[in-house]
Amino acid sequence: MNERLRSWLPLSILMVGGLGAWGLAQGRTQAEVPAVEVPVPEVSVVQVRPHDERVVVRTHGTVEPRTEIDLMAEIEGRVASVSPSLAVGAFFGAGDWLVVLDREDALLALERTEAAVARARSELRLAEARFARQRSLARSQIASGAMLEESEHAEKIARAQLRETIATRAQAQRDLDRTRIAAPFAGRVRSKQIDGGQFVSRGTVLARIHAVDFAEVRLPIPTAELKHLDVPLAGGVRDAPGPGPRVILRANFAGTRGHWEARIVRVEGEISPRSRMLNLVARVEDPYGLETAEPQLPLTVGLFVEAEISGRTLEGVFALPRSALRPESEVLVVDAEGQLRARKVEVLRLEDERVLVGDGLASGERVLVSALGALAGTRVRIRGAEELDDASAPLPLVGLGP
Repeated sequence: MNERLRSWLPLSILMVGGLGAWGLAQGRTQAEVPAVEVPVPEVSVVQVRPHDERVVVRTHGTVEPRTEIDLMAEIEGRVASVSPSLAVGAFFGAGDWLVVLDREDALLALERTEAAVARARSELRLAEARFARQRSLARSQIASGAMLEESEHAEKIARAQLRETIATRAQAQRDLDRTRIAAPFAGRVRSKQIDGGQFVSRGTVLARIHAVDFAEVRLPIPTAELKHLDVPLAGGVRDAPGPGPRVILRANFAGTRGHWEARIVRVEGEISPRSRMLNLVARVEDPYGLETAEPQLPLTVGLFVEAEISGRTLEGVFALPRSALRPESEVLVVDAEGQLRARKVEVLRLEDERVLVGDGLASGERVLVSALGALAGTRVRIRGAEELDDASAPLPLVGLGP
């Protein structure tokens, strides 16, 4: 009997413990778990309005002279004098004497040709008289035909000799004129290779000079930007009537920030194999201000300048910050219910801080410019919504914070 009690005793203890635990559980109040509210993110948007905008293409280049030549000696001789204007950096006018060679040899040569011309004229008069006399005798059948032919031949030789001596005299006069080397245009001296007393031969480079009526700047342009500019894509000179696209050049020179107005005058004929860009040439009139009464900052050859080229006008475009553009030319638009909707847009132009959009947006829509990790369908709260809803106020780019 005791053995049977001992076998049931553990089971009885377990049953009593289970009943006690159940009773405790029934008597305890059930704890309530509070609901977790998901916060609605606050985002920054820009409310868009279409507008017309003239494209500005930015580039840079180096100022170059429009015309630059080597000033050379056309005859040989000793340098008699050099003009003070033939100094590096000096200016000179068109027709100014820059170098004078020794003239004695040229004067002697011209004197010899003058004498030769006088002698040839006398010989021609004598030959003409003999030929006239032989013709008269031939008509009277006194002179033979051979004598007539001989006098005619002598007259032709004398005439040819006169022409030759006249040409020689003209050459001698030209050589005398070339002893004075004048400037072919108004310009500036870039380098100088000779000085007084030096002997030069024909073809010796005396100096390198460039014109100052115009200056030019070669401006490299990416080929994708050419669609925004009114230039001939086939290269060459602009064939449209009127001046080319307007260009504003800016540079720091002598501690001053200067700007100059230029025009695109031509397009170079090939794309650079290294940069894959096409060069446009901008021209500046009177770069040194020599024709203006008011002093101005000179646009010196070799100066590095920044350029802004005025392009075509884009009509009905939307300007957005670059942060609004997502991959695959998409933006996120906040709808009336405060949800993000993906929108495919037409990207017309990418700039450093902006993107110009054509189709894909409507006036007044709110485009997300922050929280780039947001997904379409997410409910958001707009920062500064009161300002956006004020339709009477201008709508600049607002809420550009993170």
